[in-house]
Amino acid sequence: MVSKERVMEVVEKEIKPMLMAEGGSIEVVNVDEKTGTVQVKLLGACGTCPMSMITLTAFVERVLRSRIPEVKKVIPV
Repeated sequence: MVSKERVMEVVEKEIKPMLMAEGGSIEVVNVDEKTGTVQVKLLGACGTCPMSMITLTAFVERVLRSRIPEVKKVIPV
């Protein structure tokens, strides 16, 4: 099972600072602990960037899955 607290910790300490350096941010909307699905909302510059899906999969999902193997999927909402 995926721990929402662990997801929040990784997002706050590792992902959000990198996005903020580019003028963006991220919000964790929901964590389905049973399926390993994390719903996020990209904010700021990331919310309107045409490359946001690449940021989501190549950065956000990759970092979360490497730190928390129980995370199976990260989806935008």
